[in-house]
Formats: sequence, structure tokens, C-alpha cells
Amino acid sequence: MSENNEFTLHSDLQRDCVLVASLPLCELLLCNDSQYRWFIMVPRRNDVSDLHQLDWQDLQQFINESSMVSELLMQEFQGDKMNVAALGNVTPQLHIHHIVRFKDDPVWPKPIWGQLPLKPYPQGEIDRIQTSLSAKLAEIMAQ
Repeated sequence: MSENNEFTLHSDLQRDCVLVASLPLCELLLCNDSQYRWFIMVPRRNDVSDLHQLDWQDLQQFINESSMVSELLMQEFQGDKMNVAALGNVTPQLHIHHIVRFKDDPVWPKPIWGQLPLKPYPQGEIDRIQTSLSAKLAEIMAQ
């Protein structure tokens, strides 16, 4: 599948997330729920709802980006567990959750979906996370 310059992010993701960084294939988003360190990676490919629909080059690129992001998030937030999941039952656009879990988070060890209402971040915290992660990702990708 070739890159589409007219990529459109699904309205659910636009509503609930903020952009952290643009990677070679994916947009890295922060879900605006301060109860969890919850990030979402969205490959910039239209009309794709599942990983198996990516061509093999995009799938390899996604795996590389996902691994890099997972490692960075665990270093940055010192989590107990990294949860990576692609569900898509509500939002059909392919998006992959990367959630840093902590044994003392509000719903541990249950999945986070549907447990608690979203609690938005203060803008200053969003800015801090965006600045820190985008700088570290730029550094990694420059190597």
C-alpha cells in the first residue's frame, strides 16, 4: 500500500487525543486521560482497519516504530507493564494502543477500557509530555 498524502485521522481519535510526534509511518498520539500513560499509534494509511491489511514493508516499519515507542515509554514513565493492543471495535481506523501500566493505577490489573470516565490532562502536562517525548524520539531517529 503506498502512502496517501490525504491521510485523515478518525474523528474519535481527533476528539480524544493530541499529537505527540509524527514518525516515518505512524502518528503518535497521547490519549487525553491523565489516569493512564496511554498512547496510540496510527499508521498514516487510509481504509485500513487491521494490521494484516498493511503491506509487508509497512508492517515491518510499524513493528520497528512500536518497539521503539514501547521502549521509550517504559524508560520515560518507569511502568510495571507495557500493554499493546489493536482492537478497533469502536473506532474502525487502524490504531494501536500503547499503555504503560502500573500496579497502583486505578484499575490494575483489569483492562482500562470502560472502567472510568476520561479525566483530561492539564494543558501544562500535555505540553511537558509532548516536548519531552518528541525531543527523545527525534534524538533516537537521528542515530
